[in-house]
Amino acid sequence: MELFSKFIGYTGFVQPDVWKNLVMIAVGLFFLYLAIKKDYEPLLLVPIGFGILIGNIPFALDANLEIGIYEQGSVLNYLYFGVTQGIYPPLIFLGIGALTDFSALLSNPKLMLLGAAAQMGIFLTLVGALAIGFLPEEAAAIGIIGGADGPTAIFIASKLAPQFMGAIAIAAYSYMALIPVIQPPIMKLLTSDKERRIRMKPSRSVPKSEKILFPVLGFLGTCFIAPAALPLLGMLFFGNLLKESGVTDRLAKTAGSSLIDIVTILLGLTVGASTQAQYFLTSQSIFIFILGALSFCIATACGLLFAKFMNLFLKPGNKINPLIGAAGVSAVPNSARVVQQFGRKYDPDNYLLMHAMGPNVAGVIGSATAAGVLLSYFLGK
Repeated sequence: MELFSKFIGYTGFVQPDVWKNLVMIAVGLFFLYLAIKKDYEPLLLVPIGFGILIGNIPFALDANLEIGIYEQGSVLNYLYFGVTQGIYPPLIFLGIGALTDFSALLSNPKLMLLGAAAQMGIFLTLVGALAIGFLPEEAAAIGIIGGADGPTAIFIASKLAPQFMGAIAIAAYSYMALIPVIQPPIMKLLTSDKERRIRMKPSRSVPKSEKILFPVLGFLGTCFIAPAALPLLGMLFFGNLLKESGVTDRLAKTAGSSLIDIVTILLGLTVGASTQAQYFLTSQSIFIFILGALSFCIATACGLLFAKFMNLFLKPGNKINPLIGAAGVSAVPNSARVVQQFGRKYDPDNYLLMHAMGPNVAGVIGSATAAGVLLSYFLGK
């Protein structure tokens, strides 16, 4: 009976505050439902959702089992090292660069302004986080959620607010997955029926030389502005150069397939596991989710409104469909697809996908640059 009693004491059923773990397990199951049933970013939400289940199995903390993600020496803790030290996000950016075609942006460079406008959500949310009592470094890490860029959010959180890593990462990836739910109402609210039907001029053909020069010149330009973004932007443009150079196809294929898949699995699983209820279920986490939602909505609205503002100065034949401004957030290519689907509801023959990819990839560069600016300011004090 003594042995049986000891065994029962080590099971998850009798651990203190087990209800908190059950709440988080329900959240993990909801993520799996969204990924599998609704097909919302399954490559992200399946690892994160199952990671939440792994991280919220209750166990006796005094048993020295070395299984928890926050226990030194555990396997999960070693894997989580790549998150806390900002190793995984640059590798993700390497894969993104190898998969990204910047032709849409190069063919119409003014679309870069839409990607820049969408980053206003980051800075406005930073102000809001300061107003409710977060420290400046924490507010900067929370604000970056508005860029809809999970790897960038994790990277900046690892440097400025590691204590909120789980909440910031989960919020960023949650809103990325919910783009098809969040963005359409904002697009409908801020645009007229006539604006949604605007047809843009076909993109010009971009020569190979421009595609090769862009990652080199883009890297030099952005990193001179924001040197702290070097790990992210360096890997992004390097991956794109592997793709466009035409002489490193094997490396580009590896970066854009095997490597990014492996890192995505490790990143998603460990970020999910980091939501251990004892550390995650706090009032501050709730505020982070609320601020993250506001940040994402503001970023979408700023992109749309700036596109309308640009149209005031463009000739009738060169007007921009304001819907593509919503793609200024950097969730590539999900937000561009949402723009395409929403636009075709009003004009089935209006194909906005390639046009939306311009501000979409500009948003990736913009959010990473914004993160670099914030890191330079707060880490350089």
